[in-house]
Amino acid sequence: MDCVYTSLRRRPEVPPAGVGEVAEVVGILWAHTAPKDGLEHIAGSLDSDRVDLLFYFLSADPASPAVHSPLHRAATLLARGHQASATLKRRYLPPAGAPSPQAVDLRHPKA
Repeated sequence: MDCVYTSLRRRPEVPPAGVGEVAEVVGILWAHTAPKDGLEHIAGSLDSDRVDLLFYFLSADPASPAVHSPLHRAATLLARGHQASATLKRRYLPPAGAPSPQAVDLRHPKA
């Protein structure tokens, strides 16, 4: 299993959403997860200006030519969720290091 730590930074003008903010973000990300992401679990915590996330991915077979690194899979999942969710767009800045929106195909996720 591979673990990736990442964050979504809150837009400066947006106050924290409250008690259910982490659960809402985790739910949105699960809604945009594809089977080939290999995601097993997401844990999160709230900070004053961001939501911190831990993604747990199944370890992929390194011999497979189509396998992306856990960091790439996490960045792609965050970008996909941010692009598809009005709530994430409104509340959080685009993920740092995310693939460009043109590279994230919502109909056929490649990550």
